[in-house]
Amino acid sequence: MLEFKDVTKYFKDGNQTIEAVKPTTVNFDKNELIAIIGPSGSGKSTFLTMAGALQTPTSGEIIINNKNISQMNQKSLSNTRMQEIGFILQATNLVPFLTVKQQFKLLQKQKKDVLTSSEYTQLMEQLNLKVIENKLPSEISGGQKQRVAIAKALYTKPSLILADEPTASLDTDNAMEVMNILKEQTVQHNKTCIVVTHDERLTSFCDRVYHMEDGTLQLT
Repeated sequence: MLEFKDVTKYFKDGNQTIEAVKPTTVNFDKNELIAIIGPSGSGKSTFLTMAGALQTPTSGEIIINNKNISQMNQKSLSNTRMQEIGFILQATNLVPFLTVKQQFKLLQKQKKDVLTSSEYTQLMEQLNLKVIENKLPSEISGGQKQRVAIAKALYTKPSLILADEPTASLDTDNAMEVMNILKEQTVQHNKTCIVVTHDERLTSFCDRVYHMEDGTLQLT
């Protein structure tokens, strides 16, 4: 499903070279929920953005569903993101002038293969979002915005779900419900889900847990 082959990512900072991700070879399969934990600045977010075709590696190959994305042009990368990847980021990126329901209508215009009406309703009920469907982002709480962002990521039926601190603004009950939904989506719909988190409570939901520090990824 997702494979890193000897992938690195280096940045220049003046005369200094920062090794954000040191040589990494790893394979993630379908039906797997993976956690990556580690301190701030360890390379977790860089790893995730490369997995999500938002950054290209300095060297090595990244393969999603048998497609090598490492040398793709921007148009092909954009298409891969739309077709294959669901992002759950700390910044919820909701369109400020669209209601919650309209956010999903917009996604439906961009990608035809989305959740059915009944699947959408079930997801919104699981995330306690039905009551705010007709509200604007400015009218809902931070936790509600985060749950809308999670619903949006699942709505397009991606094969790969990438979540960067998905429960950071949620209370314990909502955080556990979100992980239950991610686990359910992963197992029932043959997805691969990678969660980057500081929250050790979430690791109990995961099939594998990796620790990242100083650009090195290791299985715990």
